[in-house]
Amino acid sequence: MRPELARRELRADCSRCEGLCCVAPAFAVSADFAIDKPAGRPCPNLGPEFGCRIHETLRDRGFPGCAAFDCFGAGQQVVQVTFAGQDWRQSAAAATSMFAVFDVMRQLKESLWHLAEARELLPAGPLREQVEQAQALTAGLTNGSADELQRINRAAHRRQLGSLLAKVSEVLRAEVPRHGADRIGADLIGAKLKGADLRGISLRGAYLLGADLRGADLRRTDLLGADLRGADLRQARMRTSLFLTQPQLEAARGDGGTTVPAWLTRPKHWV
Repeated sequence: MRPELARRELRADCSRCEGLCCVAPAFAVSADFAIDKPAGRPCPNLGPEFGCRIHETLRDRGFPGCAAFDCFGAGQQVVQVTFAGQDWRQSAAAATSMFAVFDVMRQLKESLWHLAEARELLPAGPLREQVEQAQALTAGLTNGSADELQRINRAAHRRQLGSLLAKVSEVLRAEVPRHGADRIGADLIGAKLKGADLRGISLRGAYLLGADLRGADLRRTDLLGADLRGADLRQARMRTSLFLTQPQLEAARGDGGTTVPAWLTRPKHWV
């Protein structure tokens, strides 16, 4: 399957969902959310037709976390496939199961997003074959029943996928010169990295909240799971950054000079 076709199934289609992201997760008053909401309770901004009443002004109203959220197509998969169009409002038992499955499905769909990128970037060979096998296995899991999905050992799946993507990262980052040590999981909150040459290093899982990355060179930098909330990415070079996702971009700040991978979209609030 061509990369663009694989990714098409991993993009949220809210018209085929039932506002699961507005009900299933819990959130607390913070810089990302203006109110407290327990898991399983509909957000007061959720309309009767499952649309957000304040969608166009989420950031202005204190909900940047909602604006940045992406389910990678998990919502429509759970509603239309796993539960065959069932309305969670009609059954408390179905609602509980649907909300639990949504979280599992999102993890699987995000995994497929990263695997699609890995497959596209790798040359033919044993490692690419491993990625394709992982794609097939994970795609198969998404088609399971609600009970089967809830029985998935998510921690084990995450570890296996993480190990595979780490191998992919090493191969791809070897193509460019490194000018620094890897900072996997590093606390770089508010770090002054303006103009830094970060090519080819791993920032996987790093905390970059509010970091100054203006003009930084992030080509072939592994950003899988890096927290970029409030990071300043103006003029940053990210066109070939690895495992970057739309939610990471949406949570950060950038401008017209920030380059992003072709399969991602420049956030509207950057303009």
